Amino acid sequence: MQYTQGKIGRVFLVKFENKDILIPNLAALSKREKIKAASVIFIGALREGDLVTGPRKPVIPPQPNKLTFKDGWEVMGLGTIFTNAKGPQIHIHASMGKKRKVLTGCVRGGSKVFLVIEAVILELKGVKASKDIDPKTGLNLLRIG
Repeated sequence: MQYTQGKIGRVFLVKFENKDILIPNLAALSKREKIKAASVIFIGALREGDLVTGPRKPVIPPQPNKLTFKDGWEVMGLGTIFTNAKGPQIHIHASMGKKRKVLTGCVRGGSKVFLVIEAVILELKGVKASKDIDPKTGLNLLRIG
């Protein structure tokens, strides 16, 4: 286990609107506001998009189990933002439901909002953390220190 300590900085309340593409809009806000590290929580609905629901098998490097969803799903999720030389690195996990179906996984780049997503971004100040590609797993992983 590794850890670092910091403080809560600015707090952003964000309303993503119908057909906004969630992750690129979150990245644009992060760039505009110069957010280096943050946590994100949100509720609302996603119209369509892609989700990774774990690895196909528990091996390293993992092969993602990808799903596509469409037709509007209620969603709640949380994530992190860590900015490196390539820009904001956004990692979001969410649970979503439609009728009696439920999906949980890692939300990917092209996922679009249905009606609204309300998000709270808590900026993390003073933490020594970044994200970059881990050579062992091929994943964009958190590095502390």
